[in-house]
Amino acid sequence: MSSRRSRSSRQTGTSMISEDQINDLVLQLHRLLPELGNNNRRSGKVSASKVLQETCTYIRNLNKEVDDLSERLSQLLESTDSAQAALIRSLLM
Repeated sequence: MSSRRSRSSRQTGTSMISEDQINDLVLQLHRLLPELGNNNRRSGKVSASKVLQETCTYIRNLNKEVDDLSERLSQLLESTDSAQAALIRSLLM
């Protein structure tokens, strides 16, 4: 399999990432995720696939939260007078 990876990386011009680097990145993601970071500190070991799945779920939830907050802000700006809306917009920029 490594020969396939080597060929593939030479063909695309990308550099190889070591297994240690991947493990380090997965560990960093694990620490950033509230769901995994707090609940599994005692057990210590969580599979890389679980960390990646939870990361995807977390990012999707954050995107949804941003969309919801943007919608709420739009509604707020529509319901306020123009001076207040201008002030809010200036604070956001």
